Amino acid sequence: MSISISAPGDGIAASSIDEKKLISKVAWRLMPLIMICYLFAFFDRINISFAKFQLQADLSLSDTAYGLGAGLFVVGYVLFEVPSNMMLYKVGARRWIARIMMSWGLATALMVFVTAEWQFYLLRFVIGAMEAGFAPGVLYYLTLWFPQHYRGRITSMLFLASAFAGLIGAPVSGLVLGHMDGLFEMRGWHWLFLLGGLPCIALGLVVLFTLKDRISDANWLSSHEKSYLASRIASHEMNKHEGSLLTALRLPGFLMLAFIYFLIQVASYGLNFWAPQLIRSAGIESATTIGLLTAVPYVCGAISMVLVGRLSDATGERRKFVCGLVIIGSIGFFSAGIFEAHVLYLTVSLALLGAGIIAAIPTFWSLPPKLLAGAGAGAAAGIALINTMGQVGGIVSPVMVGFIKDVTGSTTPALYLIGTTCLIAAALLVWALPERLRTLDKNR
Repeated sequence: MSISISAPGDGIAASSIDEKKLISKVAWRLMPLIMICYLFAFFDRINISFAKFQLQADLSLSDTAYGLGAGLFVVGYVLFEVPSNMMLYKVGARRWIARIMMSWGLATALMVFVTAEWQFYLLRFVIGAMEAGFAPGVLYYLTLWFPQHYRGRITSMLFLASAFAGLIGAPVSGLVLGHMDGLFEMRGWHWLFLLGGLPCIALGLVVLFTLKDRISDANWLSSHEKSYLASRIASHEMNKHEGSLLTALRLPGFLMLAFIYFLIQVASYGLNFWAPQLIRSAGIESATTIGLLTAVPYVCGAISMVLVGRLSDATGERRKFVCGLVIIGSIGFFSAGIFEAHVLYLTVSLALLGAGIIAAIPTFWSLPPKLLAGAGAGAAAGIALINTMGQVGGIVSPVMVGFIKDVTGSTTPALYLIGTTCLIAAALLVWALPERLRTLDKNR
């Protein structure tokens, strides 16, 4: 359907424009590159789980030490997240995202030189610090290009890359660990980090020379398309002002939203860092088979996030979908604990985890822009802070699970604990958010 509106500041009506075709044009121009970048970003987070067995053997790491190293990535990420996004707002997304990608790619590739436990800890921290700001920076960048009522499916497209990172990365990692171990006298886990890091440097250069910082810079849009798209985005931010991080912090529901994301990330990192271990504990020894089975939750997560993204856009309902998804994830965690020794039932449990938790994250990220609309720099910093507080879950989860496993000899108590955090998140989504986040997103 063609829609004709007046562009702000123009004295005449804009040309009749098919909105869906315009959004599709923008999506096809931006999303493939952004999704590929996000795929490598997510793989940079989960590759440590695939490298776990060889890495632990070579460096003589306990499960607690492995969990600490995995968590130190998030410590670096958390400490530099908000400053990174504030710099992104100042210098522009194109330059800053390119810098992030090239620096984390180099740091990841340097993992091939790790020979001691302290080096493992140090480099994991550096990788997290270098990657800080990427995910919230991209999320903020998308708010500059897509109207509010399209953000559910666009955010799902972005996070679909995270599912593909697991879907592709899990079996490929299994093959790398199983068949490249010893090639050129390098261990399989060395190859895993090298192949995950070097492409990011090249992608950073592509971002630098391809992306545009704002709609007005897009030479692939006509002047009418630019005016129309800018006005549609502005129509949801009628009270736009140059806010600050303090402005965002004072918004009712902001801190609660951040706490809910923390609980969701406790569950997400529990899946990302420990799924291969759960499968191996069930009796599977082959690295290739473990990689294939680890892909199951990501396949289910990909299907779920696409379906939920479209449904949430069609209904305008965000909060209830997130709630339902974390409940499904909770069921997955409890059943994984119950069936930890049964490969078939454990695989089904992991499928539920993926369908729930992996899909809950992109659906959740349609909520912060509703709260922060019009906050200017405060929106960029606010999105970064919510992500930062959520990423603290990435510190808590791996260390907690590793410690519980070392003490009890089983991951089951940790799975039950994480399942409980999902239920708490669901309860807060139902009863603890302000009215502004309960309203439906209307296409206007």
